[in-house]
Formats: sequence, C-alpha cells, structure tokens
Amino acid sequence: MFVSGFIAVIGRPNVGKSTLINSFLGQKVLIVSPKPQTTRDRIQAVLTTEEGQLIFLDTPGIHKSRNKLGDYMVKAARSSIKDVDLVLFIVEATASPGPGDSQIAGYLREVQADTPVFLVVNKIDLLQKELAEKQLALYSQLIDFNKVFAVSALTRENMDVLLQEIMQLMPPGPQYFPPEMITDRPEEFLIGEIIREKIIICTREEIPYSVAVEISRVWQREDGLIMVEAVIFIERDSQKRIIIGKNGDMLKLIGVEARKDLERFLGKHLYLNLWVKVKKNWRQKENILRQLGYKS
Repeated sequence: MFVSGFIAVIGRPNVGKSTLINSFLGQKVLIVSPKPQTTRDRIQAVLTTEEGQLIFLDTPGIHKSRNKLGDYMVKAARSSIKDVDLVLFIVEATASPGPGDSQIAGYLREVQADTPVFLVVNKIDLLQKELAEKQLALYSQLIDFNKVFAVSALTRENMDVLLQEIMQLMPPGPQYFPPEMITDRPEEFLIGEIIREKIIICTREEIPYSVAVEISRVWQREDGLIMVEAVIFIERDSQKRIIIGKNGDMLKLIGVEARKDLERFLGKHLYLNLWVKVKKNWRQKENILRQLGYKS
C-alpha cells in the first residue's frame, strides 16, 4: 500500500527546521545558516520511497515581526499548519521553552483536533542525555502532543525512528510528484537561495535580514557552461560597501562559495555574475516584495 501526505515543519527561528528536512532527504535542498530567519517562504521538499511520498513544508521561523517581510513570513508559517496530515513542532534542546514556543503552541491547539502534532526536540547532540530529557519534559507540557521525539538532525540520531513514525501515520494516497523531484520550487528560486545563504554566512551585522537575491537570467552556452546573472538587493549604501568589500574581496568570496554549491546542485560548470543594488527599505514595500516573490 502506497501512502502519501503533507507534513508542516514549524518552530521558532534557528531551531533546525531546514537541517531536519535536509537530513530526511539525504541531501541539501534547503539553505541553512547560523543566523535566525534564514528561511523566508514556505518551501515544499519531497521524499519518495517505495512505501510512499512525504511532502515536507519548510516554514519561516515564527518571530515578532518588525516589517512587512516579517508579516509575510509569519503568515506563511501559520498558514502551513492548515490542511496538512501532520505537524512537526521543532524545538531545540539547548534552550528552555519561551514566549515564542507558547505562542506557537497556541496556534497548534487550534488545529490539533483535526491534525496530529509531533514534538521534535532537536540538537540533543549538544547536551548530556539527562539534560536533554529534562528539556524534553519541559516542552512536553506546552500541549498534549501525539508523540514526542528527541533527535539530532545534524548527526541523524533517532531520525530514522522519527521518519518511520511519520510514514506509518500517512494515509493511503497518490504520488503527487515525480519520484526524481525533490522540491516544488523552480530552479531559479533555488539558485537565488543558495546565493543568499552564502551572503548570510560570509557577512555579519544587519546584512542577513536586509538582503534579497533576484535571478536576472540563467542560460546555457553552446559549450555547456551554465551562465547565471543575479542581483543582490540591500537597503543601505553602507551595506552595499560591506557586501562588495575592500577591492571587491567580499563579493568575490560570496561568488566563489555560491558557485561551488551551485555546480554541485546543477551538476555542471557554471559562471556566476553578481551585481549589488540598493533598494531602500525594501522590506517595507509591498511592490518590491511581490517583485522578489514574497507576495502571492
């Protein structure tokens, strides 16, 4: 019997939601970084096996919004828990429950009558077993979870057990996506996300939160080389200077690191051309958010 279903992955910023989904798929599909709010939109990642097909909905971390982009991110996360077969509430073992976790638990109570909710305490590899169990007990008090798991998405500890429990819960269903498909997003979106990930990792200060990437053009030359042109948008001239760096060193580093991942992702050699432009306060402007794909 073939089963299939949709699983929303929800939690505060930087608890390891994208890392967990990448671990399930056995490859990097979603960008990750040490910075919170790396994921900005709901992205579907697809795992197909002989037994079934699981569609994981990676969501932005729920946080206190300070601009229209933040509003969009929180709305995308909240809407993901509706009309799914299962919700995974991801928390981190290294932090005790806080106001953000209580807020999310309140959202989950609204859907729990129709949708099972699993608590997944991530990053247990960073704590001794006794401390991890204590944190698990604290989080378990938030709501009456259907099941509770302690895992490490990074080391894959207990990940196979969690995956088996998810698969057993899924109803009989069709194969929604071709077996070779790993995400619902187009190639250009994933290219832009990889570039943004490298900007977040290579830069500091406010850059991670005020940067966006727009892919201008992707094409293949006759010799097989993939050509990518992309624009990096930031909000202030000072941020532009940070991204470009002295003598262009930072922009060169971002390009080198992005190209490595893009060539692995595309399986072909690639030439990447990056520009940096200032769009003042773009996170507050709905027309620019739509242009960058953050509005339906």
